Amino acid sequence: MAAHPVFDLGPDRDLDLDALPLRERKKIQTGIRIWRTAIGLFAARDFDQVSVAEIAAAAEVSKMTVFNYFPTKEDLVMSPMEQHLDEPARVVRERAPGTSAVTALREQFIAALQQLDPASGLSDDPVVLDVVRLIHRTPALATRATAGFGRVAQEHLAAELLVQDPTHDELTAQVAAAQLLGARLTLTSDNQRRMLAGERAADALPGALDRARRAFDLVERGLGDYCAAPA
Repeated sequence: MAAHPVFDLGPDRDLDLDALPLRERKKIQTGIRIWRTAIGLFAARDFDQVSVAEIAAAAEVSKMTVFNYFPTKEDLVMSPMEQHLDEPARVVRERAPGTSAVTALREQFIAALQQLDPASGLSDDPVVLDVVRLIHRTPALATRATAGFGRVAQEHLAAELLVQDPTHDELTAQVAAAQLLGARLTLTSDNQRRMLAGERAADALPGALDRARRAFDLVERGLGDYCAAPA
C-alpha cells in the first residue's frame, strides 16, 4: 500500500501557545492531549482495537469532549493531515507576482524538505511514523487518505489554477493539477518509505532535494517524446 502524504504533528504545530489567552491555550492543549493519547493507543493496539471511551479515559476527559474535538474516530488520526488538503491551492493563490504555479509549488516543497516538515514525508519523528504505519495497516484510514489527497486536494488545486488562468481552460487546469499533485505524492510517498525503512531524515535530505528538483523540472518541461516507440 502506498504511503500517504502530508502529515502534521498535531494542533500545536507552528503555534505559539504562550501568545494565546489562557482559555484558548487550555482548549488547544486539551485537543493535543487527546490526539497524542489516541495515536499512542492506536500504535500500541491497532485502530480497531481501541474504543473512544478508552481514549477519553486515558486522556482524562469525557467521551463527549473527545467528540467535541474529533467528530469521528477516524478524525483522531486524519484531522491533522487534512488541514493540508488545500495547501497546494493556497500556495498557488499566494505566490509572488510573475511566479509560475510550478515554481511556487516546487519552492514550497523544497522548503518543507529543508525543514524536515512531516508534510514532505521526510520526518523520522516517532509520532509521525506511528501515524504513517497506522494508515498503512488500516483500510478505512488508507481509503480516506487516498480520497482526500487524490481527489479533494486535486479539486482544490484545479479550481485555483482555473481562476488564475487567463484562458480559463478547464482541461488544462485539471491536467496540471493532476501532474503537480502526482509529483508531490510520488516524492512524499518515497520519503515516507525511506523513513519507515529506518533512514534518518537528515541523512536522506540531500537525495530528497535532488529528487524533488528533478520531479518538478519534469512537470515543468512536460514529458515530450518520453518513451516514444522506435521508428
